[in-house]
Amino acid sequence: MAKARTIFYCTNCGNESSQWAGKCSSCNEWNTLKERVLEKTIATHDRREVTNTEKTPVKFSSIDPTNDSRIILNDKELNRVLGGGLVPGSLVLVGGDPGIGKSTLMLQLALNNPGLKIIYVSGEESEKQLKMRAERLDSNTSDFYIFTGTNTNTIRSISREIEPDLIIIDSVQTLYSPVIEGSPGSLSQIRETTSELMQYAKQTNTSIFLIGHITKDGAIAGPKLLEHMVDTVLQFEGDRNYMFRLLRSQKNRFGSTNELGIYEMTGAGLREVENPSELLINQTDSGLSGSAVACTVEGMRPILIEIQALVSTAVYGTPQRVTTGLDSRRLNMLLAVLEKRCGFRLGQKDVFLNIAGGVRVDDIGIDLAVIAAILSSNLDIAVPGKVAFCAEIGLSGELRAVSRTEQRIQEAEKLGFEEIILAYQGKKEAKLPSVDIKVSTFKRVEEVFKHLFG
Repeated sequence: MAKARTIFYCTNCGNESSQWAGKCSSCNEWNTLKERVLEKTIATHDRREVTNTEKTPVKFSSIDPTNDSRIILNDKELNRVLGGGLVPGSLVLVGGDPGIGKSTLMLQLALNNPGLKIIYVSGEESEKQLKMRAERLDSNTSDFYIFTGTNTNTIRSISREIEPDLIIIDSVQTLYSPVIEGSPGSLSQIRETTSELMQYAKQTNTSIFLIGHITKDGAIAGPKLLEHMVDTVLQFEGDRNYMFRLLRSQKNRFGSTNELGIYEMTGAGLREVENPSELLINQTDSGLSGSAVACTVEGMRPILIEIQALVSTAVYGTPQRVTTGLDSRRLNMLLAVLEKRCGFRLGQKDVFLNIAGGVRVDDIGIDLAVIAAILSSNLDIAVPGKVAFCAEIGLSGELRAVSRTEQRIQEAEKLGFEEIILAYQGKKEAKLPSVDIKVSTFKRVEEVFKHLFG
């Protein structure tokens, strides 16, 4: 038995130190160093898998990537976010708020892919509980394996016997490795168990999904090293007051991080939304002020969203600026442009902005729609029906062109819009096919205002 030693670890970032200090040298947080006694055991040599053959350098030109083609899952949204399918041997981390639907998404993945051999490892629910949840879901098969355990040695041993194509771990914070001291969920255990699973995935070419909890700040619980170790980090988000759930890629070694998957939460589980534009815009109520439709792009997918604004007199003295689904700093900048460059007096008025459907958008191409909704509410005059907007607003009040203009125009035409308003350079740079929708271009915000409201 080796001599025991004491280390100090930071509860905020996981950095380790040989002696205690008042402030962590890595993240500069105060009073976060905690003591832990480590003891090396005989089983230390099991930390890494030992193969029968030694690894040798391989010439780059001799590597054939076609042997490991992507696994196409029976989930178009998940395939899109992963970059066209699941890469064999990849380690994917899925994070999200409690109750948002992470386990439901993974359980449906296991249920709806009968062509794959899948092991669902649950450290939080029993077999009967999983069976009850699965019966509520609209699934095609139940031919997969369930294991309720947390010991990584046992999980790897079972996986060697079954030889699955995919392993789902729910959740990584419940895993335990006997190699290292510490309770499940501690920083050292999360780091060690993830390392063991990563080595197993690369050596056996088995894909693994890890469900991860998040902290109150929205970050994935555990050391930041966890996100560096995995190949892909997916964030499952949404507002509980709305039925839509968004799957975003924050890191992807095998694809783009700009793709977006959209689901609808129903009583039978998560349903893929193939055309979100029809659900995110209001097709019935017309003639209401403070509403405008923007053409945005998430990855390769064009989406039409409804921007709602409410402008009223500030009765409490200090004007309020409240946004839902949009960066509040972006709204403050647009209001400053309207005030300084365009002469619209909104400094003493409350401005409330909302993107319908609980969607959060970072695309600057919705700037013109935001301004149109604000001016419509301020004048209490509705934006003419069947008009969509697509342009960025500069600090001098000019309209600037945005990317993928052709796709935005075609999406607006497909949904029956009669006119789309762009920046002057947008139409000039876009190579447009013959379209039936009217394309109007302007150079400044004032020109758009006169065109809409006279």
